[in-house]
Amino acid sequence: MSVRQRNNVTISGHGARTVVFLHGFGCDQTVWRFLSPAFEERYRIVAFDLVGSGNSDLSAYDRTKYNTLQGHVDDLLEVIAEFADGPVVFVGHSVSTMIGMLAGIQAPGRFLAQIMLSPSPCYINNTDYRGGFTRGDIDELLETMDANYLGWSSGVAPVIMGAPDQPQLTTELTSKFCRNDPDIARHFARVGFTVDHRADLARVRVPTLIVQASDDALAPLDVGDYMHRHMPGSRLDVVRNIGHCPHMSAPEASARAALDFLDALGAAETRA
Repeated sequence: MSVRQRNNVTISGHGARTVVFLHGFGCDQTVWRFLSPAFEERYRIVAFDLVGSGNSDLSAYDRTKYNTLQGHVDDLLEVIAEFADGPVVFVGHSVSTMIGMLAGIQAPGRFLAQIMLSPSPCYINNTDYRGGFTRGDIDELLETMDANYLGWSSGVAPVIMGAPDQPQLTTELTSKFCRNDPDIARHFARVGFTVDHRADLARVRVPTLIVQASDDALAPLDVGDYMHRHMPGSRLDVVRNIGHCPHMSAPEASARAALDFLDALGAAETRA
């Protein structure tokens, strides 16, 4: 099976530098259509679906391989190796920000910069850390998914999306959640919601922008502050937005933050 087929890799845009987009839980690469137009004139864009999501090859979903985020890290590095020349700019959302971060730690030479939209290294509160949920909250969430995935999807999508003035986005997110294979979604959720990569933040050497929403039920502002304090070379930008998906509900502000960050790094190149 080819990497292109496995991950439904698509290529668009113009430019010498490649930007790689990777969606979050329950979604697929089409969510980037709100944000990617701001990049298309200056960057070559590679987008793909996590195995188990969207139009990826579902037969490639191996529970042993994807029992941690490392399986997706390996896939990301394979996509970069096959479809990009030189170090890339990685743009990830939610759990995929951690996939990108771990890939950058493993192979820093392949990354020029990373842009993390609504990241969280750990969703569970700890003594001096506020991740937004207790362990009991997460256990209850996962138990509800196990008992009634479609009902869970319909109930949680409005909370994740937020964007009270854009109900069509909640409808879209609910539809995406409901189209996922329930067994795969439950497995991936258990992995994504129980990770703790706080100790890895100090190992990051790739320049990183953290884009945090001002009101996010899944990744509160404390999480962005914590990551910024513990991640060397990071920058934190808070955008006015209700919800966990600023790339969809606040794409202009998110794009502006990202492009300003990349301009400051001199990331865009012009073909000779």
